[in-house]
This record gives sequence, C-alpha cells and structure tokens, in this order.
Amino acid sequence: MFTMPIAYKSIPRFIAALLLFAVVGSARALAPFTVEDIRVEGLQRVEAGTVFGSLPVRIGDTYSDDKAAASIRALFGLGLFNDVRITVSGNVLLVIVEERPTVAEVSFSGTKEFDKDVLVKALKDIGLADGRPFDKALADKAEQELKRQYINRSMYAAEVVTTVTPLERNRVNLSFAVMEGDIAKIKSIRIVGAKAFSEDALLGLMDSDTGGWLSWYTKSDRYVRSKLNADVETLRSYYLSRGYLEFVVDSTQVVISPNKQDISVTINISEGERFIVSKVKLVGNLLEKDAEFQALVKIQVGEPYNANEVSQTTKAFTDFYSNFGFAFAVAESSTVVDRKTNQVEVSIRAEPSRRVYVRRINVAGNDRTRDEVIRREFRQLEAAWYDGEKIRQSRNRVDRLGYFKEVTIDTQEVAGLPDQVDLTIAVVEKPTGSLSLGAGVSSADGLGIMLGFKQENAFGSGNSLGVEVNTSKLNRTVVFNTTDPYFTDDGVSRTIDLYQRTTKPYVDLDSYSLQTTGAGVRFGVPFTETDTVYFGVGVDSTTIVPGTLLPIAYSDFADQFGYTTYAVPLTVGWARDTRDSALVPSSGRILRANGEWSVGGELRYARASTQVQQYFPLSKKTTLALNAELSMGVSTNDKTYPLFKNYYSGGLGSVRGFEQGSLTTGAQRDQGAVATGGAKKITINAEVLSPLPGGGNDKTLRMYGFFDAGGLYGPNETIQLGDLRTSAGVGISWISPVGPLRLALAKPISKFDTDKMQTLQFQIGTSF
Repeated sequence: MFTMPIAYKSIPRFIAALLLFAVVGSARALAPFTVEDIRVEGLQRVEAGTVFGSLPVRIGDTYSDDKAAASIRALFGLGLFNDVRITVSGNVLLVIVEERPTVAEVSFSGTKEFDKDVLVKALKDIGLADGRPFDKALADKAEQELKRQYINRSMYAAEVVTTVTPLERNRVNLSFAVMEGDIAKIKSIRIVGAKAFSEDALLGLMDSDTGGWLSWYTKSDRYVRSKLNADVETLRSYYLSRGYLEFVVDSTQVVISPNKQDISVTINISEGERFIVSKVKLVGNLLEKDAEFQALVKIQVGEPYNANEVSQTTKAFTDFYSNFGFAFAVAESSTVVDRKTNQVEVSIRAEPSRRVYVRRINVAGNDRTRDEVIRREFRQLEAAWYDGEKIRQSRNRVDRLGYFKEVTIDTQEVAGLPDQVDLTIAVVEKPTGSLSLGAGVSSADGLGIMLGFKQENAFGSGNSLGVEVNTSKLNRTVVFNTTDPYFTDDGVSRTIDLYQRTTKPYVDLDSYSLQTTGAGVRFGVPFTETDTVYFGVGVDSTTIVPGTLLPIAYSDFADQFGYTTYAVPLTVGWARDTRDSALVPSSGRILRANGEWSVGGELRYARASTQVQQYFPLSKKTTLALNAELSMGVSTNDKTYPLFKNYYSGGLGSVRGFEQGSLTTGAQRDQGAVATGGAKKITINAEVLSPLPGGGNDKTLRMYGFFDAGGLYGPNETIQLGDLRTSAGVGISWISPVGPLRLALAKPISKFDTDKMQTLQFQIGTSF
C-alpha cells in the first residue's frame, strides 16, 4: 500500500508534454532561430550549471523542434525534476522546472527480523536515501523488495505500508511501517510415488523438514524456495546414483494455508526402472593417451548406473586435458538403454578443443587482504601455459589460508585472442580473529578460566598474532606469538614465541611456586605441496621458588640441577594435513611428528612425539574420528630426565572426565605424590559425531559419543596398557561465532583412587 498526503507530478507529465509538443508542432512548426539568451526558473536546490550543462543547446546555436524535444529529454533524464517546460520569447529560451522533493529522512518501524542499518544501506544502494531526490518508482520498488525479503524468510503475512510526509522547503519524510506477522512453517512434506525407498528415508535426505526441538536454531521448518529446490536435486541425485536412470520429479506442489501460517509440500516422483551398466565406451581425441584416460573412468560395469560416477569421470577427463593447456576441453556422456534387459551402455565423448596460455590473473573481493597474500599462493603463473592441476593447487592453497568463506576461480576468454585466457580468483572474506575460552567445573577448585585472542590475518598482511592470558590466583600466564608465513619469498615461514608462566599449586601465600620464562623461533620449510618441515631454536629458564608444601620431586630436582635452570632446545617437526575441512572434517587425516633436543644449559634431554588423526564418513550425517598420540622423553646426560620437560595428561584434549593435567605416573601414585607429569605419554580417542536430533543436516551443531584412554609413565617405567585411564561420555560440538565449542560430560571407566575427577568440561577454540 502506498499513501501520499499531497499529489506530485511525475514521468507521465513528461510523456504528456512530449505528446502535446508533437501535436502542436505538427500543427504549427517552430521556425528555427538563433538563441540569444537562456533563462531558468523554478530552481531551489539544483545548481543552474547542472541545467545548462545538460541542455543540448547553447547561446548562439540554432534552435529547432528537434532541439526542443532533446532538451526536455535531457532534463528529465537527470531525475531531478517532476516537470520541465520550455517556452520561447523572441530569441530567448525560458526553461521552467519543478524540482522533485528531497528525502529528508528514511525510517522503519516494526522491523524485528532485519537490522535497520542493513535496510537503510540496501535502500541507499538503489538510490533512496537522505538528501537524494524523492522518486515514487524507487519507493514502490523498495516496498516490493521488503516484501520479497520477508517472503524469503517464510513470513508470508508481512505487510509493508509506505508513507510520504511533505515538509517545508520541498522535502519529504519516507517511512516504512512493517507488520511482520508470524513465520509460516512447514507442517507436512509428502513424497508421492516412492517405491524403491521408504518415504522416511527420502525425507531424511532433505534439509527441509517439519521441525523439531532445535528448529529455533536450524530454521529447517521454514519454507525457502531455493532450499526446497536443492532438496529436490538431492532426491534426484540419490536416485540417479542408484541406477534409476529415468527418474523424474513430476511436480512440486506448495500449498499455504489461508492464514499464511502453515505450508504443505508435496513432491510427486516417477522412479522408473533400475538399470545396470553393460559397457563403457570412450570416443573422441584422447591425445594418444588411451590408457591414462581409461584409468580415470569411475563407472563400474556390472553395477547400477551411477550419475555421480559419470559426472566424476567427465570432470576427471576435462581436468586431465587442462593439465596440458586445454582449458576448454569438453567431455560429454550419452546412454543407450536396453529396456528388455534393463541395461545401459555409457559413452564418453571427449575433445580437447584448443590449447591456451594464461595472459593475466586478476584478484577480486579482497577488501581487507592484500593482493600479494593471495598471489603468492598461486602455482599457475601469468604468460605460462594453462595448467589445470596448478590452478586447482592455487585455489586450494588460497582456501587453506582460512581467511575466506568462498574461493572461486573463473576462466575468461580474451576477445580476439583465441589462444589466451584470463583467470579471476574471487574471494569472500570472513572475520579472522578468534577468542578462546577454556573452563572446567571442579568440586575442589570451582571454576577455572583461560582467555586467549588470535588474529590470523593481521592488517590483511597474512601474518598471525596471538595472545594468551590466564589471570587466576594459581596460574598466571602471558604468551605472545606471531607467524610470518612468507618470511622468505620461497614460502619459508617464521614463528616467534614469547612466554612467561607462574604456577602456584596452592592458595596458601607461603606455598611454593614455579616461574618459567622463555622465547623461541622456528621456521617452516615447505618441501612439497602437502608436507612442511619445521626447524627451531629456543631458550627457557625455570625457577623453583621455595615455600611450604614443596613436593619431594622438586626438592630432588633442585639438588641435581639447582633452583634455577636453563635449557637451549633445538626443535624439528613435520606435518601433513589432508582433511576435507578444517572446522568440520568428515574424511582425511592429520599426521604430525615433532622432536626436541636441548644442547645447552643445565637441562640436557631429547624428546619426541607423533600424532595421527583420521576421519571416516560413516554416512552423510555421521563421522567417525580417531586420534592417537605417543610422546617420549629421555635424558642425554648422566642426570635424570628433567622434571619440567614432562608431559601432562587428563582433561580436554586427552582423557576427558579427569581434571586437566591431573594424571599421575605409577611411581607418583605409589608415593602418594602430586601430579608432576611423566616422561612418556600415550593418548587414544575415538568419537562418533552426528547432527543433534531435530537439527536436520546441520553440521555446525553436532552431538558426539566418545571413548578416551591415556596414561603417563616415568622415564624408567615401561608402558603398561593396563595402567591406562579410560572414560566414556557424550558431548556437544558447535561452530560458534567465537570459534569451535566442545562440551563434554564424561564418566571414568578405569581410574585410580588418587585420580581427580571433573565430570563436566568445555572449551572454545580447540578440536578433539
């Protein structure tokens, strides 16, 4: 609805003026004359120069009927006037204009679903904003756009009333009053015609559903046309990948109730017969590499027709062609169906087209990140032959930076140059700062909290900055680190660490404490596209501040090494990450190996650790995650292994259900000593993750069940699997706005009487 307290002239007046001019002109044509002067009347805010600059006639020009029509068109084209008239008095032109009112203010009321600042910016983008000329057509367009946005959010009952209020000095206030109404929700979804698979199984594939207890978060019961179209394509893909070559979606019916609150969806399908692949034939120009192309075929003869395998095969063909510079290669599939035997013959026709090289590489969408941060990840070079493998590597390397939500590479032909293409890498930036919060609830110590901040892409440079601060009474920590991923042009990274930690195990003012201060630098050298080796050196100092309740282990340590000790460790490490996603992995693995050797100071030791994480997709929704870690340390002089280089276990990241770092070795348990870590550590974790019931297919909010096992051992103790502590439990994993959150409720299975329990634990900013 559009209301307007006073009437304004608009574009129809212009059309009428032109028609009138044409009629009058046909009856009495204006004799051409030389313009001696031009005058303008009716201006209020528009500068006279704007009018004179737009007129196609100047003083001294010959004025005619054609010039008159062109002048009116030019002035109306400015969009500043409601009415334009041109009269002639002798040899003088008189231009009479009526300015459009100016928008004084745009306001909204009743908009709870959308942020008002977002709406103001959206209207500004279409030309409707404070200080701009008022245009009724734009106001109507804005009203319809608001309604469309509400419909996209399943709010079909939303009403928008636009009011234009005139003010003095030819100004207007523009207000949009919105009555949002309730959200329309899906009450029923039916799939009619399903025979080979149950309706419940097919509905489980869809992101749209009738809602559950988590619908407030997932919004899965809101009808969105694009989401329903995606669900239909999911059904189509499901059937086509299981042999139903002639599967058809006959119709999709969406019915909304009269009160615009309930939606019913009915999908009518025809499954057709199931077909088995009898033969796969390759035709076309295979570059005399028949064996290589044959090895790329994913289609299985004797198995049901699988559209996914056909798509994978054609893509593999075009990718293989692209490795040789054929950017526009074509691979198409066709089928010959034998309905008597329900068999199908699949033919793949492949043609390389023409070979090209890359003229220019463009970068778009990086408002914050510098161009060089993206370009240095590219393996495809300008003025080099188009190489599909290098382009895929480039895209993956940019994506793995973690600075962008989306990374796409488009190929454009160069006009007039058939052997050249331009590449455009388009990115969508995301926030790269993260806040971490760790806490645990203990009956003995209450709530413990740790805060940390990290910026992965500081100032758009690609460098990372991290700060960790713990200000509790018992543990005070300040850690600073920074990484330059391209310390050298060859991609060698440099990381600098500075830290200062003070640990006071007891609240008693006179109790002992430990103070550790250190610094280190390490370099990461990329040996291959997936393997990086790290080298580093550091120095640290640890001081035992004597006091009450000092454990015997620390007294013995001070007798051997002194109360203040130094170490100069050399470090080396290797890492490989092949996961399909850093935040929500469902397949792939992480391999890590690290070594440390102290070559200076009072502490001489060597230690090493290895870790493997493997992810297995059990189904579309469920993932099995396994983790195994083994760490060991030895002394390299005649003294015992340094106490401060022990490993710790217990809590999140190791064995849940036990207090953080509280596990003891066998000797510590026998002596009734406090936990001071161990020279050997073993950790095993297993998790099964799936979406929360009622959460649909949303992978950002999942529940998991887990089993943990781990133990610590002294330098002279052998690893006994029977001494492992174990626990099991359930938890929730959520990719929250401030980082991954994991909450675990654990129950120990095997434990010792001296162990400290912590049933509920959570952490933000970590995995496993």
